[in-house]
Amino acid sequence: MSIALNLDHATAPRPARQTRKPLVGLDRAALAQTLVEGGIAEREARMRASQLWNWMYVNGVTDFERMTNIGKGVRQQLADNFMLDRPEIVTEQVSSDGTRKWLFRFRDPANPNMPPVEVETVYIPETDRGTLCVSSQVGCTLTCSFCHTGTQTLVRNLTAGEILGQVLMARERLGDFPGGSRPTDGLVPSGETRAITNIVMMGMGEPLYNYDNVKQALLIASDEAGISLSKRRITLSTSGVVPKIGPTGSEIGVMLAISLHAVRDDLRDILVPINKKWPLKELLQACRHYPGLSNARRITFEYVMLRDINDSDADARELVRLLAGIPAKINLIPFNPWPGSNYECSTSSRIEKFADIVNRAGYASPVRTPRGRDIFAACGQLKSETERLSKKDREALAG
Repeated sequence: MSIALNLDHATAPRPARQTRKPLVGLDRAALAQTLVEGGIAEREARMRASQLWNWMYVNGVTDFERMTNIGKGVRQQLADNFMLDRPEIVTEQVSSDGTRKWLFRFRDPANPNMPPVEVETVYIPETDRGTLCVSSQVGCTLTCSFCHTGTQTLVRNLTAGEILGQVLMARERLGDFPGGSRPTDGLVPSGETRAITNIVMMGMGEPLYNYDNVKQALLIASDEAGISLSKRRITLSTSGVVPKIGPTGSEIGVMLAISLHAVRDDLRDILVPINKKWPLKELLQACRHYPGLSNARRITFEYVMLRDINDSDADARELVRLLAGIPAKINLIPFNPWPGSNYECSTSSRIEKFADIVNRAGYASPVRTPRGRDIFAACGQLKSETERLSKKDREALAG
């Protein structure tokens, strides 16, 4: 049984003035420069940027008036020129297993005539940890045949601020900021444990097709003076954008997950069509050279279990052969059905036999317990109703 709350009106932020610029998602240098452009004296901009950074990311404040270590006149100047708005919550659903899913709505302050866009974000709690599954795009370009998100065409990339906005709004709803209260419905870690201990870039979209914004958002999320999540607790999942895999390790430094799902190019071309551009040989070579790769920083290979498609003993043995020499963990994911899908989940006995072959070869191969299926929050089930505008319509609205 799931609980759905419509919070559309209760959480809608005040309308943005066209002249106000968003500050969430800017790195420190850009934040200071933006303050200067908004009338803050250059000699004090760096100090104000540091103060704002703490209020935004440590204290979760969205109202300049609450920033008590900033003078009243400066607070008014900030409010007149900038905004710290977060996404609107259209719906919040809580699964029978405690999983929580939000439908977030974003408006473009630079283009107020453009229709808003919506994405889904999922919180997966355990008693001692909580993982937030974050989206990087509205829709997706990859058209993976087993994935519900792939049936929604790409609308646009999310900005760094919109990616972080999902994290900040989830932290607010989960009572993860100072003075916050934990929700009483669903499951949330108790005591001193943070509600959100891990982030996975596994929501809607391909993160490495929005590399610059994802990079900036994750560097801010891992900043010790802000949200302060360890990079070992942040995982970026890609379907195989090979040229960006190396930079992900050297420039962002987070954990890597690969949506593999097949051990032969002919099958992966169907399941994960990006394979036609970067086939298995190139993908696995990039994995072998991932910066920082070690037994302590293994790559996770995600493998969705599809009945009579990719779940044979021969597939398991070939998977072991392909990954030889790569420090790796293999997540076996029971297929999560969605309306119109053409696949079925492998049987429990088949999944167990597949896992046994992989385990005996020395690889950890946990079977991921499906979470949030009753609210379509499970892996591969996310989708929003936002539609892509034609170029003509976009130009008409912008003009």
